[in-house]
Amino acid sequence: MRNILLRLAYDGTNYHGFQRQPEEHGPTIQGELEKAWKKLFVEEINITTAGRTDTGVHAAGQIINFNSKIGIPEEKIPKALNSILPVDIRIQEAQDTSEDFNARLGAKWKRYDYRIDNGRIPDVFTRLYTLHEPVPLNILQMQQAASFIEGIHDFRAFAATGSSAKSFVRTLYHCRARQIGREILITCIGNGFLYNMVRIIAGTLLYVGKGRILPEEIPEIIASQERIRAGKTVSASGLTLTMVNYDGRKPSSIFTDIEENELEKAIIVDLKRNFR
Repeated sequence: MRNILLRLAYDGTNYHGFQRQPEEHGPTIQGELEKAWKKLFVEEINITTAGRTDTGVHAAGQIINFNSKIGIPEEKIPKALNSILPVDIRIQEAQDTSEDFNARLGAKWKRYDYRIDNGRIPDVFTRLYTLHEPVPLNILQMQQAASFIEGIHDFRAFAATGSSAKSFVRTLYHCRARQIGREILITCIGNGFLYNMVRIIAGTLLYVGKGRILPEEIPEIIASQERIRAGKTVSASGLTLTMVNYDGRKPSSIFTDIEENELEKAIIVDLKRNFR
């Protein structure tokens, strides 16, 4: 048996999330991938994913793995699958990996980006990948608030109500808000994320930008562990899983838009030990 790793991108607009669901719920990314593989090779596979993105969430660097007996060379897998997959799902890379590799358990950190279109009128060409917010936002206040969210915290206030997580403690190595033209980009890089966590962080920073929450209130919101204190859960359309990392390199060594900070310096050296 081979253990095959795939890196893929997809537009989540037309899908009921990543995880396979009963057909009556609508198509899913996992369902389309497994269906395509079976059509090509008459083989059932069971996919493990780095992150089960929700309905409407996109990915630029999702990672999956599965076992297979098929002998197709790894370099031919992307072309074969892309020939029959829907055009909004693309395999970018395929490789044989170690027998014990697990896309979920092996991840060291993930990067998510949330895009807000802050123009007065929605951009026709980005409307499927952004949240439109026509009210002017205070980016400096949002940046200050984001700096309070970085760190090791109990993120219960930023988790969906009723979450079944065993622990709500996560580490955010980076939480950033940047103005890029008419868009505001919110970037979260962490060792793991709770259900709806990034969308709630984005919603909270949106409230800060509007003046409904002050930056200095963020530590109090985190300490309260009360979901009602944070911002709303914003639309899935603005969220993209940008990258999943497995080798433990610092985010700042990969992304030119991320600067090394004290948290990254102090924690990143322990990643391999902590995630074995």
